[in-house]
Amino acid sequence: MCKGILGKKIGMIGVFTPAREYIPATVVKVGPCVVTQIKTKSKDGYDALQLGFGEKKASRVIKPMAGHFKKSGGEAYAFLKELPVKDPEKYSLGQKISPDEVFAVGERVVVSGKTKGRGFSGVIKRHGFARGRMTHGSHSIRIPGSIGCSAWPAKVFKGKKMPGQYGNQRKTIRNALVVDIRPEEHLLMLKGAVPGHNGGFVEIRKK
Repeated sequence: MCKGILGKKIGMIGVFTPAREYIPATVVKVGPCVVTQIKTKSKDGYDALQLGFGEKKASRVIKPMAGHFKKSGGEAYAFLKELPVKDPEKYSLGQKISPDEVFAVGERVVVSGKTKGRGFSGVIKRHGFARGRMTHGSHSIRIPGSIGCSAWPAKVFKGKKMPGQYGNQRKTIRNALVVDIRPEEHLLMLKGAVPGHNGGFVEIRKK
């Protein structure tokens, strides 16, 4: 069985459970993911499937990748990702994988994606620092304050929380609950928020 699937974040909605409990959920369009390459332990040293997701114009694909996609049917894909699998011999090139084949409602999954890029940000927005006093004569309202030692060791230690690039990084959410699966629409609903902007690429894996 394949241990994951690729998708695109659509947005968030509210879902009511049979017990009339309101749950905020993220809707992810997963698949259909197509098997573009099969890797086995005897040939490659490990068992995995390379999945393709998202349509891409053939004119936008370089010739080596066009030859690679030709083996799985000729369709080009925007995203490629390797995911581990226990029995690769059960899959074939060009096979489509739907979400109900991988996950079940009530299952806990791991979701990875790239967070929204927020550009250069200060320590209050980036790290949640407290603001300085707003009293008369104060010049330390939103600045980080002291960042190092004076005489010894007279340097700023690596990893110090400072202003800088915020977001646009890979982030993983663990134990996300699968609320609903709609295989006919290729939709998967996860409880809570998922990293990234609407339309962003996400990777959903088993725990």
